[in-house]
Amino acid sequence: MFDMRRREFVTLLGGAAAAWPLAARAQQAALPVIGFLSSRSPAESTHLVAAFRGGLKENGYVEGQNLRIEYRWAEGQYDRLPQLASDLVGRKVLAIATAGNTPSAYAARAATTHIPIVFVIGDDPVKVGLVDSLNHPQGNITGVTVLFGPLGAKRFELVSELVPSAAAIAMLANPSNPVTAQAIKEAQEAARILQRRLVVQSAGTDDELKAAVASAAQQHTSALVVDADPFFTTRRDQLVALMARYSLPTIYSHRDFVVAGGLMSYGGDIGIGYHGAGVYIARILKGARPADLPVQQATKVELVINLKTAKALGLEVPPTLLARADEVIE
Repeated sequence: MFDMRRREFVTLLGGAAAAWPLAARAQQAALPVIGFLSSRSPAESTHLVAAFRGGLKENGYVEGQNLRIEYRWAEGQYDRLPQLASDLVGRKVLAIATAGNTPSAYAARAATTHIPIVFVIGDDPVKVGLVDSLNHPQGNITGVTVLFGPLGAKRFELVSELVPSAAAIAMLANPSNPVTAQAIKEAQEAARILQRRLVVQSAGTDDELKAAVASAAQQHTSALVVDADPFFTTRRDQLVALMARYSLPTIYSHRDFVVAGGLMSYGGDIGIGYHGAGVYIARILKGARPADLPVQQATKVELVINLKTAKALGLEVPPTLLARADEVIE
């Protein structure tokens, strides 16, 4: 009798133990799921994902507790984005956050017309055709724009001030990016106003990147402007090393390059954009419609200068430029 009761107890205990992981899995499966589509890579986006999660957390959503996030990374290869976006749509996520500028937003929009999309881009969303207007975005898409792309002309002005003797300035651009043509047009106008010769170097692969920088040096350009593009961001360390090898004074689109040893950057605070996207995703999960959420504009712009790199290049940074810098790395 005792043995039989003991066996019954053990059987019940074993059944309960087996049920625990099933219950845990069922609870996890019941969590709302959103998608995160980026043309960047996870390794260099850690701080930005943290900002995105921060926006969610401030509005009641914590990953792993009451929310699951499906991440998809193109790592600078834009041709992968359509399949990654389709995969998220197939998983029936409740909303999709797109990061890494305009290409990922285009891919998500092409993949779905009903799942809400919240973008983080550095371009004008009206000009690139993502929304009809900032205040009334329409459809299933809205987001945050951070000043990057539209600042190309200002970057030419700043690098010309740093290297006033530069008769020729190179521009590094990615032909795979659908907004590159407009960026080149704006660069041409900036070069004309500054009376500098513009040398456009195109790169969309690792081999092309090396060749483009080498070509810029061979053509005796005295400075280089790197266009705001996730392909270049994912290869930040490689780019900074190439500029050091060829002793090319270079200005980038955001401070991460300068922290990594680059000379100078001028652009928006992208972390603000990711935080804002997290806030908007949370509001959508609570019932808001993208069409009712105006596109946010993160207008903060920062100039960052690395004096150690300037010294290595033999450059004397003008006091007027230093006075305007938001951050100086020594």
